[in-house]
Amino acid sequence: MKKLFVFLFMIISFALIFSGCQKNEDVIKIGVAGPMTGDQAKMGTDFKNGVTLAVEEWNSKGGVLGKKIEIMVEDDQHDPKQAVSVANKIVNAGAAGIIGHFNSSCSIPASDVYNRAGIPMITPASTNPQLTEKRYKGVFRVCGRDDQQGKVGAEFVIKKLKAKKIAIIHDKTTYGQGLADEFKKFVEKNVEIVYYGSIIQGDKDFKTVLISIKEKKPELIYFGGIYPEAGLLVRQAKELGINAPLMSGDGTIDPKFIEIAGAKAAEGTYLTFSPDARKIPTAKKFVEDYEKKFGEIGPYSIYAYDAANIMLVAIKEANSKEGKTIIEKLHSMEFDGALGKIKFDAKGDVTVAPYIIWITKNGKFEEFWKP
Repeated sequence: MKKLFVFLFMIISFALIFSGCQKNEDVIKIGVAGPMTGDQAKMGTDFKNGVTLAVEEWNSKGGVLGKKIEIMVEDDQHDPKQAVSVANKIVNAGAAGIIGHFNSSCSIPASDVYNRAGIPMITPASTNPQLTEKRYKGVFRVCGRDDQQGKVGAEFVIKKLKAKKIAIIHDKTTYGQGLADEFKKFVEKNVEIVYYGSIIQGDKDFKTVLISIKEKKPELIYFGGIYPEAGLLVRQAKELGINAPLMSGDGTIDPKFIEIAGAKAAEGTYLTFSPDARKIPTAKKFVEDYEKKFGEIGPYSIYAYDAANIMLVAIKEANSKEGKTIIEKLHSMEFDGALGKIKFDAKGDVTVAPYIIWITKNGKFEEFWKP
């Protein structure tokens, strides 16, 4: 009787394993990674929504390679160690590709995992140059780089604002410090940097740093970091009577920044980002469909949407879930995205990455200056 029980148990176990394998073969998994919880969860949600919209469109037409597409959403909590854990989980789940991560400090270590596994990764938002300077064949980004937006920011300060004295601060992260240093590199030959320092991401009180900056009487404060800290910096600067405007990058241009700072304090803040998606003809349908389903588009919703579509087109054209073949397609093809034509160079960067200057005005973001 005992032997019969063991035999039946083995048959049932084998059947369950086999059915699990079959289920895995019936779908194509795409990983989506970013900060899905915590103070940067808005960006993670924008990622998830953009990818979801793209995948639902594909699945409504039969999926890809005759299989339905399944999204595997993972929360890296904008923590580098968690990002590596998430990357290993996605790899072990058999994902054909990954859309993510948001933070450069997460994308860079996670890319080591994806590279070893031979799985293509497309980040919608990680702008630190180090990511693609590693020359991993399967690492791509649909956004620009910090050396590009840092240069545009510097040109604006020199040519348009004609500022003579500025302060620079950053949040010590790979993204924040990297962006601040790129801006500094391009601006310091023409402008006096009266203060260069840092804050700690996650802190809430920056008045000690701001008091030191106030004493230097800068005409502009540049911040390398994300909207939670940027919003508090602007609000606290105004409370201390600092009238110098803040300038920051793509990590700050989100309605949450205005919400945290308050519309009055946020007024006149300058930001580097790409042109308004609502004014791009090829993005019209995306904007309509996204806002109907999820509400207002976030800064990187369209980038996540394009990244997902690019990945799925490459899988379709490769006629395979095999990473090496997909990566070859990603390098060789030109893609039609909501943002327009997208092609990757040998490093995995987009060949065209426009940045312009935005301004916060009347509680909203408006395009302000183009180089």
